[in-house]
Amino acid sequence: MSDERVFVSHAPGDVDVVESLFRSVRNLPFDVHVAAEEVEPGRSREHLKGRLNECDVTVVVVTKAAASNQWINQEIGYAVARGVPIVPVFERQEDLGGYLRGIDGVALDRESMDATVFNLLSRLRSELAPLGSLSTPKWYVRFPCNAGSCGEPVTLTIDQRQKELWRLHDHGRTVHADCDECGARYHFDPATLGFLQRETPNQ
Repeated sequence: MSDERVFVSHAPGDVDVVESLFRSVRNLPFDVHVAAEEVEPGRSREHLKGRLNECDVTVVVVTKAAASNQWINQEIGYAVARGVPIVPVFERQEDLGGYLRGIDGVALDRESMDATVFNLLSRLRSELAPLGSLSTPKWYVRFPCNAGSCGEPVTLTIDQRQKELWRLHDHGRTVHADCDECGARYHFDPATLGFLQRETPNQ
């Protein structure tokens, strides 16, 4: 899955929202290109066509500010012309006009970001690795163990279906990964795949 790329189109004023949405998503084994992060103040977003050419999915964060943004509209049109799947993340249904009308999106609830991130992950998982009837494609989060000076690679393998991950979250459970070298255990939120805590053998 490491070759897949996600392009994120959003209004400049929505940086905090985008960060909340993609903080844990960035840990998964695909590249996330956030449009405004690569544009210096006063520079055109024209050079982002290269990023759009390489992407497998375009996520459009549709807020009131984004709905009338010319660059976002151009990026949507470019993705449509290339046949790239688009996932709108929206606050108001009425802002889904033009090419976005009729596309199944993800409702953005700022009061319940866990649910929003979970639904975004579900859509990305569906677009990047469609679920077959016999198996669930594995996602993973890989990171170095930070217990003392260990530094060994640790991998959290996510092989549960999305429904099971939400059930675990709803019951206050975690998903975890262990360091084979020192025995440290890392706990993650099943809904967002965000890091929660580390346990070491001497705790």
